[in-house]
Amino acid sequence: MPPYDDWNKIDEEDEEEVQDTSFFEGKKDVILFCIDCSESMLELREDSNREGIKTCHLFTALEAAMQIQKRKIIVGPNDSVGILVYNTTFKSGNGRSSISELKQNTTVYQPVSQLSAPKIQELIHLLDAAREDPEELRKAFPPVTGKLVAMGDVFTSCNWVLRDQAPKTATKRIFLITDEDDPHSGPGSKQLITSARTTLEDLIQAGVSVEPFFINTEDKPFDVSKFYSQILLPTNLDAEEQLGEDPSLLPESISISRVEDLLSQMRIHEAPKRSLFNIPFQLAEGFVIGVQGYGLVTEQKKGNYKYFADLGDRMEVAIPRTAYVDEDRQADIEKAKIVYGVGQGKGDEEEEDDSLGVGIKTAKRGQRPFYSAEEIRSFRTLGLEPGIKLLGFKDRDELRFEDNIKHSHFIYPNEMSYSGSRRTFSALLKSMIRKNKVGLALVLMRRNSSPVFSVLLPQEEQTDENGFTEPPGMHLIHLPFADDIRAAPIEDAFRASDQLKDAARAWIDKLSVKNGTYPPDSYPNPALSYHNAQLQASAFREEFDVEAFEDMTEPNFEKIHKRAGNLMKEWKLALLNDKTANIGVATAGSKRKADVATNDVDEAEFRSKYQAGTLGKLKVGQLKTFLSAKGQPVSGRKDELLARVATWFDSH
Repeated sequence: MPPYDDWNKIDEEDEEEVQDTSFFEGKKDVILFCIDCSESMLELREDSNREGIKTCHLFTALEAAMQIQKRKIIVGPNDSVGILVYNTTFKSGNGRSSISELKQNTTVYQPVSQLSAPKIQELIHLLDAAREDPEELRKAFPPVTGKLVAMGDVFTSCNWVLRDQAPKTATKRIFLITDEDDPHSGPGSKQLITSARTTLEDLIQAGVSVEPFFINTEDKPFDVSKFYSQILLPTNLDAEEQLGEDPSLLPESISISRVEDLLSQMRIHEAPKRSLFNIPFQLAEGFVIGVQGYGLVTEQKKGNYKYFADLGDRMEVAIPRTAYVDEDRQADIEKAKIVYGVGQGKGDEEEEDDSLGVGIKTAKRGQRPFYSAEEIRSFRTLGLEPGIKLLGFKDRDELRFEDNIKHSHFIYPNEMSYSGSRRTFSALLKSMIRKNKVGLALVLMRRNSSPVFSVLLPQEEQTDENGFTEPPGMHLIHLPFADDIRAAPIEDAFRASDQLKDAARAWIDKLSVKNGTYPPDSYPNPALSYHNAQLQASAFREEFDVEAFEDMTEPNFEKIHKRAGNLMKEWKLALLNDKTANIGVATAGSKRKADVATNDVDEAEFRSKYQAGTLGKLKVGQLKTFLSAKGQPVSGRKDELLARVATWFDSH
């Protein structure tokens, strides 16, 4: 019988596996760079990376936008990027913009469109010209004189650009880059602040998020309390506090103290926060709110390769399509007519009933039954619809460490599904934290998955001196079934002495991660980065410099030895002097099992044995494995298998 999954797995190409449509929409990401081109952004400064070279904040912003595009064209070729500039009299004369009209002194430099190498190379040429002539950007983007553009007009222009140029189903974000902390100083500032906040709320209602990058330098400190803290609010669950007259200040982490850090900060925010599911949360009978779920751990992999068809004058992407063919009629059949059953050997009593239609068999006693796709799905879901059903509460102490057998999901209220979800979720979260309780829930995240019992672990909002570090919400910890837990083998061993532990703790404390947290976004996968760097150089016809590639995960040995070198030496000496460190516990030996007959032997070893005339020493399982890999028959006795292998080597 084939494994269970072979017959019980339904293709989910056309199935709405996850209820949240943004799961499919999130496959495309749209970033609109909104860059300030005011006088302060164009002011020439000494370049810290190149001695004797003048640069400006606008150059750094455009260069960061270019680097992000070059990176995304490899990791997300279906994504779209555009650049909007404001506080400038620049006029786009290329006719590419589909926006009929924008607010005054706001212009689309790069329309929002799918990433392409020519589009990025155009920006590269502009930056190369700016390196040769520092005044090139001032000529290209003349700054406005006098009153700056109202931020409400900037957000309105961004809204129009994304509405007309961005795909309807996509994750849309605006990267706002500026060094002006008070664009509305003077009379009428309150009305302008209200207008900016109103237009920003319109953006948020349209599903667009704004991620600011404020340039903060010693010459010109950036004070978010002057303007932006009144329109860009921190993340919290209390709508009343968000709408209050005295909102909290924005976290200082969005202010960039060194303009050179702009690119690194953008890379951290580059990956969009996409929800994995959007399902109802049933608190009681008839009492439902909406929540979104996010995955906390995601492996970033290489992009999928594609097939291309050579049409002579051009190359077209080949779109794969799966078709189910009836062998008897040699014709395509509809997917809905396919039935599923446990694979078994064909019996003599199995007959075909033509009265039920072609290919339909009746299941007699002792024969396998067939099930439709909907029946198979009902077996998995037990007839439940996707959602979270609250069953009750338990003391937090009853949640054990071993209950978490795989990474959890993080849920957050979704006001768009059910009005009042944020307020209700916040009240539940605060009550659970105050009473030190966890929730017990029955969870079905996807329409084609199985329900599981889960624990709702509340997380309070955590702050530090730099801003918010952990958002408020609940961790969805999936509880294991009885057969998911295995007893770990307990092995006796000698314990280190307290002096040895103290010696180890001394150098470990010296090498602790800053702030006690590990930022994974700051240490990208070196193998993946190396692969993407080569693809990027190939796409832009650049020479790939292996020596210039930097592995961010490589330890800084010089700093390690400087901080804890002497302490590590003392610990090693103490470890050598400890007599129990090199003593093992005697255990009863177990008889080693003989190698299985089907152990693989590679072709080189087979060929060496063939040339030496010792193929007869190989086992039957090894011969069959080799012949099967070469597409040869595996039937017959050992002599026949040996002759078949020898014949294959004679012809190869």
